[in-house]
Amino acid sequence: MANPVPPRDRTDQPWRSEGAPPPPPAKRKMPGGWGGLILTALVVYLIANLVLSFFNRGDEPTISYTEFSKQVSSGNVTKIYSKGDAIQGELKNKQPLPNGDKGDYGKFVTQRPAFADDDLWAQLTKQNVTVTAEPVVQERSFLANLLISLAPMLLLVALWIFIARRMSSGMGGAGGMLGRKAPPKPVELEAGVKRTTFADVAGIDEVEGELNDVVDFLKNPQAYREMGAKMPRGVLLAGPPGTGKTLLARAVAGEAGVPFFSASASEFIEMIVGVGASRVRELFAEARKVAPAIIFIDEIDTIGRARGGGSGMGGHDEREQTLNQILTEMDGFTGSEGVIVLAATNRADVLDPALTRPGRFDRIVHVNPPDRGGREAILRIHTREIPLAKDVDLEHVARTTPGMTGAELANLANEAALLAVKRDQRAVTRSDLSDALEKVQLGAERPLVMPADERRRTAYHESGHALLGMLQPGADPVRKITIVPRGRALGVTLSTPDSDKYAYTEDYLRGRIIGALGGMAAEQVVFGVVTTGAESDLEQVTNIARGMAGRWGMSERVGRLTAIPSDAQQAYGLSAAPATLDTVDAEMRRIVDECYESAVRQLREHRDKLDALAAALLENETLEEAAAYRAAGITRAARED
Repeated sequence: MANPVPPRDRTDQPWRSEGAPPPPPAKRKMPGGWGGLILTALVVYLIANLVLSFFNRGDEPTISYTEFSKQVSSGNVTKIYSKGDAIQGELKNKQPLPNGDKGDYGKFVTQRPAFADDDLWAQLTKQNVTVTAEPVVQERSFLANLLISLAPMLLLVALWIFIARRMSSGMGGAGGMLGRKAPPKPVELEAGVKRTTFADVAGIDEVEGELNDVVDFLKNPQAYREMGAKMPRGVLLAGPPGTGKTLLARAVAGEAGVPFFSASASEFIEMIVGVGASRVRELFAEARKVAPAIIFIDEIDTIGRARGGGSGMGGHDEREQTLNQILTEMDGFTGSEGVIVLAATNRADVLDPALTRPGRFDRIVHVNPPDRGGREAILRIHTREIPLAKDVDLEHVARTTPGMTGAELANLANEAALLAVKRDQRAVTRSDLSDALEKVQLGAERPLVMPADERRRTAYHESGHALLGMLQPGADPVRKITIVPRGRALGVTLSTPDSDKYAYTEDYLRGRIIGALGGMAAEQVVFGVVTTGAESDLEQVTNIARGMAGRWGMSERVGRLTAIPSDAQQAYGLSAAPATLDTVDAEMRRIVDECYESAVRQLREHRDKLDALAAALLENETLEEAAAYRAAGITRAARED
């Protein structure tokens, strides 16, 4: 299985890296300096002492000596402590505060006048008052006051250091918000995890051949310098989603043994204008430090779209600034730096011409879905760690999966492994792979109970698709028919070619339209009604007919020209005159009407085969390839190799 993409080390760092040496630890500078910290600590210490001295004063009231003598005489004093003329004491029973204050007191402080000449000792002895050697009112010691006053200061120092580290790492404060960050720490692969190489890539050998030049340059740059050759500064990987563009980029870095920095283009964009450009500068600066290295930018069309007139607010300006910074950084490369930029996109047609000119992305490598041999090799890679039963034939699986990409094949292998686990098996069997392929291609089964009449209509609908596919010369063979609800469909007919096709004839496309209209035609022939079950069929028919009339020159009236843009996201009709578009529309209707008449005619001529196939389908719910042809009474043509 392919190695997992390493995680980011920071959330504000929009790239991942692997194979890069760790940078030296940055020296953290205390904001404001140590002098400011010491001065602040002293201020906090003094304030804490003042507060403590205020709270350290007891709440014992000071009473008059007369009141004290009165309490002694009444026998209400239990003990006293005297130091000089100052007396502290405690009452047996609390008394109201003197001077009309609210509340009671149990402990007190008083001052014996120097001129007093009374028999205090005698009265104390008479009333059994204890004269202690320790103060009645306990106060904290100097050491306790010191420790308590130091606590806020220590807390301040800890908070100061914490903030300093956050600011120095670029994760806090306004600096982090505006993109001014310290150099990031590269993310290393876990110990023992092998980097991705070309051994982990299969099915796209011609692409590997083009990228081997990049690997050889990174391994032997001196040989190229001596010859005066310059390696492309950028390589653009263009192809449909799931064809392995990211995996190829990582394999190039792993094969060359150089650091690999990867990021998605959308992760550079922020609402604050200038952040993306700052991050681009930082990324390229990090790559130059550890050169030779590879920078990989995925989905570059997010920021690399052709720049047009009219500037917007926020995101538009930010996207253009980020793109301009990438162009500037790539212009700044020299042959001795050894930094190569790889980028991936599935929309190469919308990229800005400044990106694809020589000196930026000099080389464009098209990554297409694999052929049959490539699919088999990809399946072998993705099943290396999956135990397979002896009845598994990966060559047969590759033959029945035309057009599937590497990502889809990896998902197929994983779905088969999941099914094997659910079935308590020790290995993946042929049945597991077949069921997983059905789930991927047809959708998951739905536990839907249909009424008998709707079930019968669905059986004729799918039989119409299948029978016309069997009757059309050169049509894709019917692999499976089912009236078990899957995904959004009430039934599915699966037809795939025996071998990969790269160009289509007009007859083949007309056969595709006739087969797609077979369901609606069967309902019309048998029941005389049209239902909504043909919605997805009509979408497929419309796309094929539009391409035949407006893009592929298969209409005499439109001529050999492209009247409709291939970009589905572009507004329909902007590339041709209204009269031409009307002609395209009329030709589309003509093609579809002719195909529908042919479908109805053939189903009426072979009504017995249609009834037999529908009856078998109602009885078994699902028919495999051989059973379907046998039920219809049609001989299966020899397979193409």
